[in-house]
Amino acid sequence: MTKLLAVLVAGLFSAAVFAQATPATPATPAAPAAKVEVKSEAKKEVKADAKADKKEEKAAAKKADKKVAKAKKAEAKKEEAKKEEKKS
Repeated sequence: MTKLLAVLVAGLFSAAVFAQATPATPATPAAPAAKVEVKSEAKKEVKADAKADKKEEKAAAKKADKKVAKAKKAEAKKEEAKKEEKKS
């Protein structure tokens, strides 16, 4: 009877230890890392495209500003020429 109690107590302790064991970590964390690389690469491409778009917009705006300034200069010259023509 003492042997039976000893086996039962040992079994109880071993079951408790087994239940408390930490589960093994899954072996799939590498897959999300690949997604992160793809996402970061895509973000870099999007940022590069955005920068290129901004540069194009700035260039177009600068070109438009130059045209406006040129047109204003030409208009001012015409007005000045008209004033001088009236004087003579």
